[in-house]
Amino acid sequence: MNHFFVFLLSSLSICSPAQTPPQEKTSPNRTVQTAQQPLRLSWEVLEEKHQGKNQTLSVFTIKNAGTTSLPATGWSLYFHSTPSFKPTDANAPVKTESINGDFLRMVPTAAFKELAPGASQRIEFVAAGQIVNESRAPRGFYLVWDKEPSKGHTIADVQIIKPARNMVGWIESKDIYVQNSAIQEVATEKLTKVFPTPAQYKETEQPFVLTAAVPVVTDKAFQNEAALLAAHLGTIFSAKPEVKTSGTGKAIRLQKKNGMGPEAYELQVTSQEIIISATTPAGAFYGTQSLKTLVPPAALASKQTSVTVPGVQVKDAPRFGHRAFMLDVARNFHKKEQVLRVLDMMALYKLNVFHFHLNDDEGWRVEIPGLPELTQVGGRRGHTVDEKNFLRPAYGSGPEVDQSSGSGFYTKADFVEILKYAKARHIKVIPEVETPGHARAAIKSMDARYDRLMKEGKKAEAEQYLLRDLNDKSVYRSVQYFNDNVINVALPSAYRFLEKVTDELLAMYKEAGAPIQTIHFGGDEVPNGVWEKSPEVQKLMASNPSLKNIDDLWYYFFGKLNTMLEKRKLYLSGWEEIGLSKVRTNGRLSYVANPQFVKENFHVDVWNNQGANLDLPYRMANAGYKVVLTNVSHFYLDLAYQKEYDEKGLYWGGFLDVDKPFYFIPYDYMKSIRVNDDNKPLTNTAAFAGKEQLKPAARGNIVGLQAPLWSETITSPDRLEYMLLPKLLGLAERAWAPDPVWATNPESGQSKAAYQQAWSEFVNVLGKRELPRLSYYAGGFGYRIPPVGAQVQDGKVLANVQFPGMTIRYTTDGSEPTATSKVYSGPVLEKGTIKLATFDAAGRASRVTTVENRQIPQ
Repeated sequence: MNHFFVFLLSSLSICSPAQTPPQEKTSPNRTVQTAQQPLRLSWEVLEEKHQGKNQTLSVFTIKNAGTTSLPATGWSLYFHSTPSFKPTDANAPVKTESINGDFLRMVPTAAFKELAPGASQRIEFVAAGQIVNESRAPRGFYLVWDKEPSKGHTIADVQIIKPARNMVGWIESKDIYVQNSAIQEVATEKLTKVFPTPAQYKETEQPFVLTAAVPVVTDKAFQNEAALLAAHLGTIFSAKPEVKTSGTGKAIRLQKKNGMGPEAYELQVTSQEIIISATTPAGAFYGTQSLKTLVPPAALASKQTSVTVPGVQVKDAPRFGHRAFMLDVARNFHKKEQVLRVLDMMALYKLNVFHFHLNDDEGWRVEIPGLPELTQVGGRRGHTVDEKNFLRPAYGSGPEVDQSSGSGFYTKADFVEILKYAKARHIKVIPEVETPGHARAAIKSMDARYDRLMKEGKKAEAEQYLLRDLNDKSVYRSVQYFNDNVINVALPSAYRFLEKVTDELLAMYKEAGAPIQTIHFGGDEVPNGVWEKSPEVQKLMASNPSLKNIDDLWYYFFGKLNTMLEKRKLYLSGWEEIGLSKVRTNGRLSYVANPQFVKENFHVDVWNNQGANLDLPYRMANAGYKVVLTNVSHFYLDLAYQKEYDEKGLYWGGFLDVDKPFYFIPYDYMKSIRVNDDNKPLTNTAAFAGKEQLKPAARGNIVGLQAPLWSETITSPDRLEYMLLPKLLGLAERAWAPDPVWATNPESGQSKAAYQQAWSEFVNVLGKRELPRLSYYAGGFGYRIPPVGAQVQDGKVLANVQFPGMTIRYTTDGSEPTATSKVYSGPVLEKGTIKLATFDAAGRASRVTTVENRQIPQ
């Protein structure tokens, strides 16, 4: 699970309880305006490791850009940041207050003086942790007048100033150049032309010329797969090929062949026909996807009259049956149309599980018939004094309701459409309903329902789905700083709610005709302190001898959930905590695999393989749990690609480029931990000593791999696709392709050489085939284009790129490179400021790399 700001906890003091927005406090001698006040805000880092501690000194400047004075009192600035964001001076002109989560308020103190037009107020702040990139900058500022506490005024003029010097060890262009230097150019004709890499592949030099006149002749069992293939070919040609169940002559043939695996296929391309053989529709589908990747990517750029498909013989089947991508739509919402595009891309690369993270503290995103508040309240965010109609902003979503990615949900019809779309592409959708923690949106929604029905005099109905004990005085703070986000597991109404949600989801699956075997019920990051002062909990424990302490409520809750799912012929999925027990030894807390649920077919997505939990995925598999490796070290797609200020994404769990998923070794992943959290080569392996390895007998408990994309910083389709691609292609390769030869003994010289060859082939395939394809596939994807690696050597600028096949362009006059700038073909001899950028096949560019090539003194 995603720990936003988790790296701050070691130096973060406990925050005060949640506070309500300020009440009116205007001066009796002044009438405070309530119109928008033009303000110009800026924020800049001054010093990392301030006072020798893990904290950052920054400066915040408020400038009055209007024509009237900003009064000394009567207003608040709301924004989002870590609650540790505090003024350095006890007598500062403002103070910050934590409201809940990442939501803060800045209010003037007695030291704040009226700010005249054009005047500025400068305040220094300190916050825990280091600022590696803009993801930790304060954001989402808006102004609220005390006279009009329910109205927020967005401040659009906010400048985040990039530090002028390298204070935290950002990667430099010369470092990227060295990394890229190990990549070898591989001729296009020598590349494997099916992706992910198939189990058996051979080129036969018998190409097939494909046109719109070539029909798709299919076994009746594969008509859906044939129709999807024909539809795709219709985007390449001016007409869609005909789909038939019989016919002679040149054709694409989908034929049934018994005895093959559930997802296996064979693909043969000769000069006379293309034959895809499989036992199941899924196998036939993956054969058609391989055929798609055989088509030259340039054919997708414009309408074609014919396309030459290389002659091949392929026998293929996946390594893992569970090849998953998880999308978080709770923190920021992603529309149905974007989800469908993602499903298209997943299908192309043979990913077969879509883990749909539908709710969290900051949002509930699917309509549940009979519970309208879940989406009316829990699916919307904006400025509010009481959260009766919608939730407060989060992650900079702003004060306006329904005006940002903070708001949105899928109607029942939307969800059914997504399920049908996924089913047609052989993708199983696993819905996630986060419980009992990360449930604030659901809790607040059911509070709103309770209030509505109580006003109507319907007390029993009001209490039917209540998720909290109204008399609970427990005090806690979650990793994301919430103090009211955990469902009370002693309430019968909590289980009625979960049964209601489950049954409504199942009804949608039934309507869609989509398969469902499991529901993911979360289970992670429930903080200490919950339930301790709940009368309902105390009552339950008094009546149930098996509940000896608060920790036992955990097993009670998931035991009841498991029973509920078993009655519906489903199994329980969750994050690793659903299969863990707390053990306290000499006051120290640790987690071990819980033997109580081992035989209950719990499936656990294990993300935490850091620190003391380095071996946790293997410990759980060895204990008998079904484990999906979701390792933060190699698969968390929301992490920034590189340690660079202009690189988007989080960095609490390290950094993640396309290479980390590629070199992941599922059955021995500790050997694929090559760098530390700072992205520096790992030199100290003492942390590996004594860690539990995966037992051979437990390999079958590793059911698959998963890459999650958490959306705290992902507010647009462009940002989503940038963080998703090309990283996800590394996961696709490792989940499908056979175990590579270099993984057997990765530390040997021979294996290192084999890895380097495999890595070179992989990035050549991406740069010359798959990324050009994705420029146009399903409307085109905005994948990340890597920046140029460059260094000055002997008075010349040398440059290279991570993906061979992409074009480097440069300028020497200080201007930004464009698609018409000079192409880099060798060392640049010109002196001065050299600016370089990488361009893809569609003409999109990377961020600019700037190199100073100065005259060498004689």
